[in-house]
Amino acid sequence: RVTLHYVVVRPLFSEDSFAEQHERINRTRKTLRHHLKDYFTCDTNRAKNAARSLLPIIGWIKNYNIKEWLLGDIVSGISTGLVAVLQGLAFSLLASLPPGYGLYTAFFPAIIYFFLGTSRHLSVGAFPILSLMVGAVVTRLVPDGGPPANITGFEGLSMEQQRVLVASSVTFVMGAFQLIMGLLQVGFIVMYLSETLVSGFTTAAAVHILVSQLRFVLGLDFPGVNGPLAIVYTLENVFSDITNTNVADLVTSIVIMALVLIVKEINDRFKSKLPVPIPIEVIVTVIACGVSYAFNFEKRFNVVVVGEMVDGYESPIAPNLEVIKESAVEAFPMAIVGFAVAFSVAKVYSVKHDYTIDGNQELLAFGVSNMFGASFRSFAASTALSRTAIQESTGGKTQIAGVLSAMMVLIVIVAVGFLLEPLPRSVLGALVIVNLKGMLMQFRELPFLWKNDRTDFVTWVVTFVASLFLGLDLGLAVGLGAELFTVVCRTQFPRCSLLANITGTDIYRDRKDYNSIYEPEGVKIFKIPSPIFFANIDFFRDKLVQAVGFSPLKVLKKRNKALRKIRKMLRNGELEISDVNWNTELPANISVPPVNIHSLVLDFSAVSFLDISALKGLKATLKEFLRIEVDVYIVSCDVYIMEKLHQCSFFDDEIKTSIFYPTLHDAMLHILEKHPDHGELEKVFTVICKLSRL
Repeated sequence: RVTLHYVVVRPLFSEDSFAEQHERINRTRKTLRHHLKDYFTCDTNRAKNAARSLLPIIGWIKNYNIKEWLLGDIVSGISTGLVAVLQGLAFSLLASLPPGYGLYTAFFPAIIYFFLGTSRHLSVGAFPILSLMVGAVVTRLVPDGGPPANITGFEGLSMEQQRVLVASSVTFVMGAFQLIMGLLQVGFIVMYLSETLVSGFTTAAAVHILVSQLRFVLGLDFPGVNGPLAIVYTLENVFSDITNTNVADLVTSIVIMALVLIVKEINDRFKSKLPVPIPIEVIVTVIACGVSYAFNFEKRFNVVVVGEMVDGYESPIAPNLEVIKESAVEAFPMAIVGFAVAFSVAKVYSVKHDYTIDGNQELLAFGVSNMFGASFRSFAASTALSRTAIQESTGGKTQIAGVLSAMMVLIVIVAVGFLLEPLPRSVLGALVIVNLKGMLMQFRELPFLWKNDRTDFVTWVVTFVASLFLGLDLGLAVGLGAELFTVVCRTQFPRCSLLANITGTDIYRDRKDYNSIYEPEGVKIFKIPSPIFFANIDFFRDKLVQAVGFSPLKVLKKRNKALRKIRKMLRNGELEISDVNWNTELPANISVPPVNIHSLVLDFSAVSFLDISALKGLKATLKEFLRIEVDVYIVSCDVYIMEKLHQCSFFDDEIKTSIFYPTLHDAMLHILEKHPDHGELEKVFTVICKLSRL
């Protein structure tokens, strides 16, 4: 293998000499006033761009390739629509609503997203975790086993109507939060939800969903529970009532789950050979409906069925203001979770198919979709991973497939919904549980996290446990707090190190990691790999003292005390010396801590910012070293940090700009010129000096 070499002959630069030889462009930075002026200035081009941004359909519909895309969108729309119908029915149970209302969630938001969304593959509709979070609000305000909350607007409504009103109202305020965040351009907020946090949260949510469906799978009848420790109370109800299990429901559920799991495995293994995945959920639902109707499961085996379906569309309703007040705190995490999941899924498919998505526009799209859908009695919409995967894998190219999927739901709502009335609810519960497989399998991430990143492991476990026992809304808040705490810890307590020169190179690495290193006598190179700010400046100083082996402040105090004693002895004629050398043996048993370095180099290559508190602490630390005759050099400092140092009067008679060097090697060559060491680096320096004279 040929080894490549590079040779650069240039002067040795400090920051001062570099600035003298290379003039920097003086750029004018925009102020907040300029940014606001640009933002609110409008012209023809900007109006067109704004229209395309707010209505992304304008951009892609004119480029729609009918010959190549239409057939795939039709097949995808039909396939996804069938699944959307079943998931809408099933996820309604999670929201503690009659099954038919899930069909509204599969229709209205999808229509609005068609015009406003930027993802071409997202299947918009019910999402199990959001449905469960809506269900928690619904059962809190309209519980199964007690009177509803004292809310104006509940008068004269049945329990079912009260629950629908609560679900639509909390969905409306959730959409309002998303719309406001979109208008404020805060789509970046999703970045604070790491994959680790989302994994722990969704796994806990999957366990919640699994437990909540046990009463349908087992055919038990007990009131739903919400709030902290709800999962414990639900399991207590299940086990205390398990002797009343409906055998027909249990057998049906087991058969359904076994069949669906087997066929899904076949779909995964032979997806390259199958033109479309086998729609096993649709097949088993049709069979279950037929068998239930033929053998009259409802009366013969006391099986709870879907019952009367919604017949067409109901008139729009306004959200209830009292419900909004009661549920606003829970609606905000729902808005974040719904957007975070949808954006994450959309990003995967946008990368795969080479197009861009806009996070802020996605917030607007989901905000308007949820607010519009809530007016027509739908509940919280986002996306379901399995449904989106079907839409993409069956040939979907654009949101035409999403609209066709909504049309399939429309047909069920207005024409054939009555055919689903004999469907046992245990079948829907079984389908929900089967679709949790992907989320529950996230437990497999734990060994990898434990082995490779203990901090992320802690974040995952804390988020999971908090979400499991405190509820999803509080659990998300605790998980986010734990995640931010780990970030603070990583920046507050970074892994500082002492560097050494790799022999024969201009490369410097941690001295503990290499054998072939060169360390000039009397020089310490200290690196802090994080920003320096108010929370870690003391840690930085402590680590620096630990690295050099002495405290400059203590040495300075000892020296001052020794000087006073020496002056007193000189006045009394007890001592005759002309100069004090602190590194030699001092007279009259005077003891001062030794200082075995003459130069300290601080590598700032990983320091991205300094705040005022850190700046003052750094200045005090540098002066302490300079006053005990240790030269301090700062290398690879960001130019904007340099500007801030100048603005904040960091430099004075003691701390000068000449201590700053553009690279670590420049500083080391300067030190070796000032303090010859006759080592390997000194030989390199000598060669460079000779070359520079040629």
